[in-house]
Amino acid sequence: MDSEPVRLRAFTCGWLTGPLGLFLRGESGRLRVPVPCYLVEHPRGRVLFDSGMHPALAQDAGARIGGASEIFTVELGAGEDVAPRLEALDLDPAGIDWVVNSHLHFDHAGGNALLPNARVLLQRAEWEAARDPDGIAANHYHPVDYDTGQEVVTVEGEHDLFDDGSVVCVPTPGHTPGHQSLRVRLAGGDVVLTGDACYLRRTLETLHLPGILHDEAEMLRSLGRLRALRDAGARIFYGHDPEFWASVPQAPDAVRC
Repeated sequence: MDSEPVRLRAFTCGWLTGPLGLFLRGESGRLRVPVPCYLVEHPRGRVLFDSGMHPALAQDAGARIGGASEIFTVELGAGEDVAPRLEALDLDPAGIDWVVNSHLHFDHAGGNALLPNARVLLQRAEWEAARDPDGIAANHYHPVDYDTGQEVVTVEGEHDLFDDGSVVCVPTPGHTPGHQSLRVRLAGGDVVLTGDACYLRRTLETLHLPGILHDEAEMLRSLGRLRALRDAGARIFYGHDPEFWASVPQAPDAVRC
């Protein structure tokens, strides 16, 4: 691996409030959750893991995401989408080399359009589902989030982005057909950014599944894979856990393992 260390920084790119039962099957009430994005700075390129929501949601969420706006309350203030988050670090959004989308839902790919020169890296199953009319309907995709003109690179299975073991896509399907997580090797050890393969700490600890998912058996297998990574020493970063998120340093501070 290159001698210069890999650095990971976290951004809060808005908040969503939705039915708790969507996150934990059978539960009642509502839960306010963060929308995370992560910047991985590698000697050979800058990578975003997920891009958050598009700023248009702040003006008219219904026009952007249709019926989902009736389920979720969107909080996305000025300066909270991914582009100004990067600019606050004196980074040009046009200088991002890669966007690794965990999957293509509006709160994970909505900011792709703000990163015009980035190549988008997806699992092939995700991209195929998101281009098929039946897949779009079944998985609640909104093509406006990902039909953005960037080069799309698809992979199947694990993918080592820089061929040095430091930034590795890990397939974790179940939430959607081609969901993937990201393992990042920092100086102090590995972290795993789960995306929606694991909404909450409770999801992993008790295998309490969400109320809506693409494939229950696949999600359970993916949670098993995440448990194995955790048991091998990786630190797990849950996808939308507000209690866990309160412990995560926010940019400009770097995440440490």
